[in-house]
Amino acid sequence: MSFEIPQRARLSLAAALIALVAGGAGYGIAHLGGQQELPVQSGDAGRKVLYWYDPMVPQEHYNNPETLSSMGMKTIPKYVDEGGGDGPGVRVDPATSQTLGLRTVAVRRGELASSLTATGTIDFNQRDVAIVQARAGGFVQRVYGRAPGDVVGAGAPLADILVPEWGGAQAEFLAVRRTRNPALTQAARQRLMLLGMPAGTIASVERTGRPHNVVTISTPTGGVIKTLSVRAGMTMTAGQTLAEVNGLGTVWLNAAVPEAIAGPLKPGQTVHATLAAFPGEIISGRVSAILPETQADSRTLTVRIELPNRGGRLRPGMFATVSFGGSAQSALLVPSEALIRTGKRTLVMLAFDKGRYRPAEVQTGKEAGDDTEILAGLSEGEKVIASGQFLIDSEASLSGVEARPIGGAASAATAKHPATGTLYETVGKIEQITANSVTLSHEPVPAIGWPAMTMTFQLPDSKITRGLKTGDRVRFGFDQPPAGPTIRRMTKVAGQ
Repeated sequence: MSFEIPQRARLSLAAALIALVAGGAGYGIAHLGGQQELPVQSGDAGRKVLYWYDPMVPQEHYNNPETLSSMGMKTIPKYVDEGGGDGPGVRVDPATSQTLGLRTVAVRRGELASSLTATGTIDFNQRDVAIVQARAGGFVQRVYGRAPGDVVGAGAPLADILVPEWGGAQAEFLAVRRTRNPALTQAARQRLMLLGMPAGTIASVERTGRPHNVVTISTPTGGVIKTLSVRAGMTMTAGQTLAEVNGLGTVWLNAAVPEAIAGPLKPGQTVHATLAAFPGEIISGRVSAILPETQADSRTLTVRIELPNRGGRLRPGMFATVSFGGSAQSALLVPSEALIRTGKRTLVMLAFDKGRYRPAEVQTGKEAGDDTEILAGLSEGEKVIASGQFLIDSEASLSGVEARPIGGAASAATAKHPATGTLYETVGKIEQITANSVTLSHEPVPAIGWPAMTMTFQLPDSKITRGLKTGDRVRFGFDQPPAGPTIRRMTKVAGQ
């Protein structure tokens, strides 16, 4: 015999099960201190209740502990000392913090090495190319078994060419030479040179007294034969290209660098490359050129690097990873592991006194090693959670705690200039210095939406630029009082 449960009874049973499960899981991180029962009375342990809420729908607030939430769940109290009395945030007791393994670090100012990596491939050095041509028309009598791709040394023979025109000219030269008239002999020698005859061939004719109308075409430099257009029995014309030889003393490494980070690169900069063919070996080179055209499909610039090729080990087509080093710059730093990247924004979890925590939105810059540069959103000395922050962020989201927006932090430098407001930092080059102003061509200031540009700043104290001169690269901080952007501090970039 079977029984069918009515529709209304099935719904009531499902609601009861959901309430049972959620009631056991709805405490949140703030209640991990070992409590077994929810303190639902406003006078519990002398703690003041702000409101009652359901952790499943934290945006709903109730003033009656007996009121059920919109999901049919029993509500729990939100106490003043859980964050409402000391500002926005969530509170975690010390025992729970230790259980979660929370680790806090201070935001610090340090040196951030400006480095980036890119990939590239080895190519021939197109500046080291020799073209072998026929100096006179003739017939190919002999070839020396060369082929494209062969590596040859300087002076390697390619072909023997019979030049009939040279035979008659050489016979005339020998006849004139027998007259022992220096002027006529010199004129006849000059004619042989104008016919394209090598100096060695002319010397051989003078030494032996016999015409030499067969010339051996050789490579003027060592390298790899890229093209070879001479075969036995061919008829050659004057100026015809026989071969193209590319030197191997140096090679090019063409690296694809994203245009967004290619700005600091410049010709002559030292780089280090590692190749898949030689793991663990670092090869040093220099940037020879930054090509003017951007690849439209990949939005990358081609950076040409010249590498020494001792022994010809570096072969075109090899894959390499390039590291572009640079001078270290002062920056506000936090551990990269402290960042919470949501896809739409980047957060850190601030740590305050009495176990209170609050998310804060930040704007990040470059990364180097285990550190990330903070462009806006934090001040030096503030503390952030470096491990366990995702759990606190989840609790803050459930409790409806809003993240501190960028610009909500009080800058350490602002404390020195409370009347002027927030201090912004960037890097620039000094173009001109006067008694009460300084003109700088500076990088973008993302915190206030400024692009890279050249502009003049007010200089309230000439001591700020003491020891600096036009052309120096500096890191500077400025604010924006009613009188206009004003420099508050300036230091020369290390390594300039």
